Amino acid sequence: MSERNTAIRSLHDLGLAAWFGGSLMGAIGLNGAAQAEGGTELTRDRISSAGWAKWTPVNAAAIGAHLFGGGGLLVVNAHRVATQQGVGASTTAKTVVTAAALAATAYARVLGKKVELASSSDPADTEKADRHPIDLDKTRRQLAFAQWAVPALTGCLVVLNALHGEQQRPVEQVPGMWERARSMTHLMS
Repeated sequence: MSERNTAIRSLHDLGLAAWFGGSLMGAIGLNGAAQAEGGTELTRDRISSAGWAKWTPVNAAAIGAHLFGGGGLLVVNAHRVATQQGVGASTTAKTVVTAAALAATAYARVLGKKVELASSSDPADTEKADRHPIDLDKTRRQLAFAQWAVPALTGCLVVLNALHGEQQRPVEQVPGMWERARSMTHLMS
């Protein structure tokens, strides 16, 4: 019933693990350390921004691995999505949550970049920030929300991934495919 897809499953799962874990660690650990050790708000912003900027390329690679692996899993499991009861719905839910997590991640990065420029001591950054002034307090609040939305959404993906794993068990596949075929027969008659 099922074949091994270790490489694409590993890309999918490791990418999601890094995306979830990194965003959670950043929201708790990095932001918390900057808050505790930063002194002034400007210094806290600089510390936090420096950490998030270092994480961004790793996070992008993790997201890319997750999406590539997810696409591969979708291809090799297309028959299950089409024929097994419940798999199409959980795949749709996972796609929607993935899109929301991507949007929250991008939004957090845009807001983070604004805070980074506004708090920078680099004259070129200060000039850029002056050309595009922001309400720093409002941006900080939005950023805090967005940074917590990412681990919440990627945590939901972990749960949906567990559901997909359960749906792939042979004991789930045969009855799911039978039920799907039975319901399709009723629709046709």
